[in-house]
Order: sequence, then C-alpha cells, then structure tokens
Amino acid sequence: MKINPATVLIVEDHQDLAANIGDFLEAGGMTVDFAADGITALQLCSQNRFDAIVLDIMMPGIDGYEVCLRIRNELQQDMPIIMLTARDTLDDKLTGFEQGADDYLIKPFEMKELEARLISHIRRHRGDMDTKSLTIADMVFEPKTMRVTRSGEAIKLSPIMLQILRILMRESPNLVSREKLEAEIWGEDTPDSDTLRSHLYNLRKLIDKPYQQHLLHTIPGIGYKLCEEKDL
Repeated sequence: MKINPATVLIVEDHQDLAANIGDFLEAGGMTVDFAADGITALQLCSQNRFDAIVLDIMMPGIDGYEVCLRIRNELQQDMPIIMLTARDTLDDKLTGFEQGADDYLIKPFEMKELEARLISHIRRHRGDMDTKSLTIADMVFEPKTMRVTRSGEAIKLSPIMLQILRILMRESPNLVSREKLEAEIWGEDTPDSDTLRSHLYNLRKLIDKPYQQHLLHTIPGIGYKLCEEKDL
C-alpha cells in the first residue's frame, strides 16, 4: 500500500519499541516524530500538525487516555489516533473510544497491521476532508469540482495552485512548512526552491491582491498560513 507523504507521532515510553515502529514506518515512506511521555506529546501536537498518532496507553504521568482526550478537547485536533496497549478487555477498548481514539491495537502486534491501519485511517481522514467545501473568510474551495470563489467571484487557478490552496485551506489556521507542501505536492521529486515560491507568488496575486483582506501569509524561514489576520 502506498500513501502520499504523511507525518506520524509515536507516543511510547519503551524506547526500543518506539524505535522499531519508527524504523518500520519510515521504511514505508512516512515521516516519524517521537514522544516518550504524555506532556511531550501534547507539546508537540500544539506546535505541529500530524497526520496520525500512535499512542501508548500506559505511560508515566499522563496516560494515553488523558492525552487523547486533551488532543480532542483542548487542542481541537481530529487526526486519527491509534491506541497501543497490553490491556485487552472490552472496558479498556470502550474507554479508549470514549476518549476519542479511532482504533485500538493489542500488544504484541504485527508492524504490517499497524501500518495498514494507519494508511487506512489517514486516507479516510483526508478523503472525508476532501469531499467537503473548505471556507475561509469569503473564499470557498469546492474539492469535488475544484472550483474556487472569493466574494462570490470565480478564480481560475492552475492545477499546482489548486493543490497548494487545498493543502493550506485544509490545514488552516495551522502553519504549513515549505517541506510539507513540497512533499505532498511533488513527493520525492522535489523541484528547486524557487518553484514553490513562484507558484505561491502567482497564487497570492489571484486570491489576495484584488481584495482588501489578505489570507495567504508567509512566516519567514518557517512556512505558510492561509487564514484571516485575526488567526495569525
């Protein structure tokens, strides 16, 4: 199974297991970040946008149940979360689902099954978002028809600009790094650094220049945000 570039956070206090999961997922083309405890996981989630989380339940301090609940309620993030645990009772599973988990794997597990579940959840999550209209201020993106309007007026964009806009609107109001944009659009065949800059320049001329409120913002040295100025 293949998937467009995806970033997964592994929250696991057993270093060897975390390393084995990370190595396996990276070999399949995913980008992996690590947290050895709940506090670190919440800090990383508040600063980054992950495509999915692999979350151990039994950890020192804040356990996986509370981490999951706080990701959903406090951080308001909806990425897929797969819980890992040695507990296999129905009550344990129900607790995980009640706290906001999407899936549950019992230790020990097969790496291929974890990868398959991650890919399935990420695809479904991206697909669900891609079927819905995306709206920021007076701009609307219709993924089904690839139609973009602002203040009711249609805006004609090239295929690459449509991809860039879809990613930025999907992630809004979160910041998207240059690396994430390039990886999701071009995969491993990343062009020179001026290519993305040129597309963004042309996109900004079409979606922002004619309008009083600018929505596309460059965060120097970090990445880009598409949002209202109040959300910067």
